[in-house]
Amino acid sequence: MYHRLFAACLLLVSACLAWIAWGYHAPFSYEPVGPRAYPLLLLGLLAAGALLIVCKPTLERGADEETLSAPAVLGKVGLCLLLLLAMAALFELLGFIVTSSLFALAMCRLFGGRWLHGAILAVVLGIGLYLLFDRILDVPLPLGVLAGLEF
Repeated sequence: MYHRLFAACLLLVSACLAWIAWGYHAPFSYEPVGPRAYPLLLLGLLAAGALLIVCKPTLERGADEETLSAPAVLGKVGLCLLLLLAMAALFELLGFIVTSSLFALAMCRLFGGRWLHGAILAVVLGIGLYLLFDRILDVPLPLGVLAGLEF
């Protein structure tokens, strides 16, 4: 019940933010896709996930899994926020690939993923997203400590 309510609120917020982001135009742009593509992509993914939970809330957890208590959920949410702050703080210094890979690995571990599977996914995700944004969408991203490699 609460999952559906939260997902419905998230869906409504995503729709409102997408409506606001759709009208965003910068006076100048150094990126070919413009400044609104990234927020719209993220909000679309959030809305799709929220819609899935609203329509099929049983997909969120298996039948044999126990429901997490409110303090456990709040602890995970707090840790997610700390991880996001750490990613933002280290983004320029370490670069996109390293920070996004570390963030993805931490999120995999936070939600019960295995070390090896999480590490493989994190590295593939970091490199794949870098290539997508930097090479295909022509959005410049910092390489940080990997600047000597120049992909």
